[in-house]
Amino acid sequence: MSDNALAAWIGRTEEIHEHLSLDQVTRIAATLGERVPQAAEPLPALWQWCFFQPAVEESGLGGDGHPARGGFLPPADNRHRMWAGGRVEFHTALKVGARATRISTITHVQQKQGKTGSLLFVTVQHDYLQGGQLAIREEQDIVYREPTPPKLASGDPLPEGAWQESVTPTPTLLFRYSAVTFNGHRIHYDWPYATETEGYPGLVVHGPLMATLSLRAFCRANPAARLRRFAYRGVRPLIAPHPFEVSGRVIAAGKAELWVGNAEGVAQKGEVTFD
Repeated sequence: MSDNALAAWIGRTEEIHEHLSLDQVTRIAATLGERVPQAAEPLPALWQWCFFQPAVEESGLGGDGHPARGGFLPPADNRHRMWAGGRVEFHTALKVGARATRISTITHVQQKQGKTGSLLFVTVQHDYLQGGQLAIREEQDIVYREPTPPKLASGDPLPEGAWQESVTPTPTLLFRYSAVTFNGHRIHYDWPYATETEGYPGLVVHGPLMATLSLRAFCRANPAARLRRFAYRGVRPLIAPHPFEVSGRVIAAGKAELWVGNAEGVAQKGEVTFD
């Protein structure tokens, strides 16, 4: 598809309204092993990803389990989709039990030539509002790559962190996280598809799950911190059920660096700005 044709997708918007129900919050908490936030309490950081997902019928899905492309997102036939990273600004907390709105806008579409072939980069801005007030502004980077063997080692050894948590990504955890985020991408629960079609050695840990666990570890280690901004970037996939760690350290006043990885190196990098 030509650059001019792809540019036509820039500015497209989508608006989704959602009740941040206690029932769904209870399922998220069970999936992550967390206390259940009650009505009117703040929704924990990044749990907004478990809401505001379009309810696409089975007939509207592509072969990878994602909604078929060419609707809100531009067409990218015969390419594999990856959630590459993003940036999240926290203005005020979303509250459990109330209605909220997500307004999504495509802000950037670009084709590039990478080492492994053609790449299509799409950036979507999500504004989350509640009671007419902006609570969270997020930029999400999506990459569509031509079918090539995935990069499984970063060669980037894990630094020594000031805090560290170990995670074992069982197939059940991946399935349940796919369920609470209404994410149909088959690499996370369909072993034959993940290995035979997309070329992974097993089920793939969700990038958003890694980011959620990474930021949770920061909040546990720094309970007085007030989140302002979180930026994260995927480096390589993690494969279940091999354990990985989420770690980090404060590098300056109001700033911390986070990482996720295992013996094969770093899989995701992040940076937090906080008060």
